[in-house]
Amino acid sequence: MMISDDTRVTVIGCGRWGSFLSWYLSGLGFKIMMYGRADSDSYQALRTSRKNEYLDIPDSVEFTDDIKYALSYSNTIVISVGVQSFPALAREIRDTLGENDGKTYILCMKGIIEDGGLRPSEALYSALGPDTKCVLWLGPGHAEDFVKGIPNCMLLASSDAALAKAMCDRLGSSLIRFYYSADVIGCEVGAATKNVIGIGAGILDGMNYSSLKGALMARGPREIARLAEAMGGNERSIFGLCHLGDYEATLFSQHSHNRRFGESFVRHEPYGKLAEGVFTVRSLMYLKNKYNIEMPICTAVNDVIHEGKDPEDVMASLFLREQKSEF
Repeated sequence: MMISDDTRVTVIGCGRWGSFLSWYLSGLGFKIMMYGRADSDSYQALRTSRKNEYLDIPDSVEFTDDIKYALSYSNTIVISVGVQSFPALAREIRDTLGENDGKTYILCMKGIIEDGGLRPSEALYSALGPDTKCVLWLGPGHAEDFVKGIPNCMLLASSDAALAKAMCDRLGSSLIRFYYSADVIGCEVGAATKNVIGIGAGILDGMNYSSLKGALMARGPREIARLAEAMGGNERSIFGLCHLGDYEATLFSQHSHNRRFGESFVRHEPYGKLAEGVFTVRSLMYLKNKYNIEMPICTAVNDVIHEGKDPEDVMASLFLREQKSEF
């Protein structure tokens, strides 16, 4: 097995965010090995042209479709793949390296797995063991803005607060200032659910009801905070970078896949990009029943996207409900 050092990082995933991570980390001076599946069109295109619609990949970045080689290259494994496909990848990593491999896994994904309502970190621990070193890279930011030099603040979360803090120092720059948290549950729930709120914002945009985004922003975090607390997280995390702090990038930005999906859906227009909130909202229906809590916004999004209900009726029911106190 190849001997790794701290200057090496493996990036798994060749989509918008995975390509940005390779670009960004290379700019910090890390030696990057980018992994993609041989049958992936995005991987083959990126490897051939060394660019996509978002950015150019630096010449120093290497590519491989050999998972064993990619994992042996580095002790730091950065993963940016679709959340629903992550459990299979985690099992593939286990089958390649075995459990308790000593590596640090940085999960750069936001969503909840439909099968059982698992968070990504839970899927990682299930495959590799509970002592696996895991850090979540969350918070606002679009590749399209970062490559133009527009800075933002993001979040690193880990049950090992010292590890999260160390990663802030290692990965931070003038482009991305990191904060850290030890509340893995709250941060993962917040990051996943902001995509669902983003679809809701897109639905309002598509209906020309964008003025209601203020009400959506006021009520959304309270709804999600109830879920985070019920699951054992800290409700205060929802009002930080993992959720409320990500609203501008998700509810308003033209770069937001989830917002644009919601807008396109109600206008009956095709939209071909990945919107994780489409899958996450079904997981939330499972979780709201499991924990017996009210989630009217997420239920409304699910009703429109998956239950075929009329958006006008659903949104009228959501925002014109019986009078009640704000607090």
